[in-house]
Amino acid sequence: MLPSPDKAPVIDLPVQEGEVPFYIPATGPSARPRRNLKHNDCFAVFDSHGDIGASAGGSDGLYFRDTRFLGHLELLLNGGPLLLLGSNIRDDNALLTVDLTNPDIYFENKLILPKDTLHVVRTIFLWNNTAYQRVRIHNHGDRAIRCVLGMTFSSDFADLFEVRGMRRERRGRASSEVTGPGQVLMRYDGLDDVMRCTGLCFEPAPERLSTGSASYTLHLEPDETEAIDLTIECRNDARAPVHHPFRRGMRAALQERRLSQVTTITTSNAIFNEMLQRSVADLAMLVTQTPQGPYPYAGIPWYSTTFGRDGIITAIQTLWCWPDLARGVLRRLAALQASDFDAMADAEPGKILHEMRGGEMAELREVPFKLYYGSVDSTPLFLLLAGLYFERTGDQDFLRELWPHLERALDWIDGPGDPDQDGFVEYHRRNDDGLVNQGWKDSQDAIFHADGTLAIGPIALCEVQGYVYAAKVSIAAAARKLGKHQEADALEQAADKLKRQFQAAFWCDEIGTYAIALDGRKRPCRTRSSNAGQVLFGGIAAPDHANAIAAQMMHPSFFSGWGIRTIGRDEARYNPMSYHNGSIWPHDNSMIAAGLARYGHKGSVARVFGGLFDAATYMDLRRLPELYCGFRRGRGRGPTLYPVACAPQAWAAGATLQLIQASLGMEFDSDRQEIVLRNPQLPPFLETMTLRNLKVGQSSVDMTISRQTDGVASQILRNDSHVKVSVSFG
Repeated sequence: MLPSPDKAPVIDLPVQEGEVPFYIPATGPSARPRRNLKHNDCFAVFDSHGDIGASAGGSDGLYFRDTRFLGHLELLLNGGPLLLLGSNIRDDNALLTVDLTNPDIYFENKLILPKDTLHVVRTIFLWNNTAYQRVRIHNHGDRAIRCVLGMTFSSDFADLFEVRGMRRERRGRASSEVTGPGQVLMRYDGLDDVMRCTGLCFEPAPERLSTGSASYTLHLEPDETEAIDLTIECRNDARAPVHHPFRRGMRAALQERRLSQVTTITTSNAIFNEMLQRSVADLAMLVTQTPQGPYPYAGIPWYSTTFGRDGIITAIQTLWCWPDLARGVLRRLAALQASDFDAMADAEPGKILHEMRGGEMAELREVPFKLYYGSVDSTPLFLLLAGLYFERTGDQDFLRELWPHLERALDWIDGPGDPDQDGFVEYHRRNDDGLVNQGWKDSQDAIFHADGTLAIGPIALCEVQGYVYAAKVSIAAAARKLGKHQEADALEQAADKLKRQFQAAFWCDEIGTYAIALDGRKRPCRTRSSNAGQVLFGGIAAPDHANAIAAQMMHPSFFSGWGIRTIGRDEARYNPMSYHNGSIWPHDNSMIAAGLARYGHKGSVARVFGGLFDAATYMDLRRLPELYCGFRRGRGRGPTLYPVACAPQAWAAGATLQLIQASLGMEFDSDRQEIVLRNPQLPPFLETMTLRNLKVGQSSVDMTISRQTDGVASQILRNDSHVKVSVSFG
């Protein structure tokens, strides 16, 4: 029996000062799963019916440059919703197809239209800042049917941060008008003096049209079909909406999804092939053509913009099979590199971007993210990607073009990035509106001591020192190739010094791993974390310490069966449902796996790979999301999802590709035109893997790797030049 209200137990919650900045609230469960589409700076979140905002789910909408240009769109039959038959995203993410039918329709208590008589198909795609939709209605009945098909629509022109839950005291002025037959223009004049307009165009023109609805009276003979097209254009001018031909737009959208420069991968496991195909399709959708080249936007719905850290890590994950993406990432981030001090933006000369936003709130500095540099790891990761790109491609011309930006990034690491000059790169926000934590775990409670007390900055994260070490080693090798021997010597000496300092300051015998961070008083935060696993990725760990960490990552405290948790199960703030304190992030796991491979722990790589693959088999579309909960794997059931995780997310999609490279131990020598497979293994769920169009310089090779009783064997299927492929053990 429930207690009476006056005797109900009191739940004592800790008091938190003010709102947590940039927190993404859960909006409650939705009866309809979400479907995402994206093209360049435009993306849309629909429900499974192809509607927007028709059921619970606060992220629904058509967005352009961080503003929701359409917040509601619902298809109705005789004033009510249709029944869902099925909803599918095409394998390349280009099209959403929704199959619907009519419910039983009554008039004066008589059934006048039995369910499943009308077949309604919605085909939706995005192209050039425009959402295209075709609605086809087919009468499968044996008699003529008269019905009313309608659509309701509206726009709130909400800034993305408003959609995420932030409140504003003032907003701009909205208006809407019918501008012609089948045409509606919705307009918002923002406080930033930017006009934002949504233009709707129906073809053919509806019989009844207002600023919020359109309807058609349809007369369908048996086996007759009618089609209605709708285009919804996002733009910054008040021109009257125009009709965009559906088929022409669809041909262009489908053509762009073909990735000719990417290595193709097929395996003996059909389910893994689906997971792999979805990963590549997600990357193709998230990659945006910028003035500097292709750039992977971080994720939908919350992070569909340029993020430094996310873009760099995605480029590292895919460098072995898609090096052109890294070139685009490096060129764009170099163009956006900070040149001055700006406390509001956490900017310092030489620093690499964390995030950029194009919405009204960013323009008015209601949020600090127009160009925001509050990331401690983007700069060393930028350097590391540049060095790895050069190692992968041997592209000296591009390296010379990039060199001034690399020098400025190195100056930041040794200067503003290390304000107390103790040898460690650290962060401390320069304004109260910025991010409290500025590593990849940027939740306000993510960095803490063993007793759960939050660390007070400036904070030096363990994995960031690993990135810095790897960056200096990598750039030293590149500098030597350019004949800059003095610079190379200095970088190598600095890396060696950092490695010695790091072991002394971060290793904690009592917990058998590296501290997650040093706080502002240089006290180690003795928390067992996946950050220590990422330390292996950069190669800064001493071999005996690496072995201890590898064993810890595979212990049940960390490895749930679905992957490695962000912190150990026994730590003070462990919560498997939290964003950063016990959840499982695919990109984190793939970087740890790359580190495990570096130190020879290929069996552990296979376990991590297997855990993420098994998780994906339970996921919608075989898609790994941004993160999922860290509950222990149970027999006969799948992993627990995290409700507001982005899906797709670029570095989650890239995780699968990095796990392949870690398993095969794939290395490239562009000078010798050689591919080396170092201690290669295939995970237990794969017998063969075929790689086609694997490039080295201007040459490429096709090859198959097969499981053998004593390891793997490789077979060259095609070699268009003199690419050498070797297998190395030991």
